[in-house]
Amino acid sequence: MFHNLKSIREDNDIKQKEVAKYLNVCQNTFSQYENGVISLSADILIKLSKFYGTSVDYLLDLTDIKEPYPKKK
Repeated sequence: MFHNLKSIREDNDIKQKEVAKYLNVCQNTFSQYENGVISLSADILIKLSKFYGTSVDYLLDLTDIKEPYPKKK
């Protein structure tokens, strides 16, 4: 289970259905992403990091720092 993926959604008062719509997947599929039942593809991770304005590492629970990395010039 990806705790940060779920907590950032809840902290922003966003429903799973809204994120699922953004990702163009079913709500059930997004729920399975959050619970670690289905692996997250690189494309989905990038979309989620842009949606939440955070890093992929944060979404994967590899860091507790929410701020995204600086963009390449």
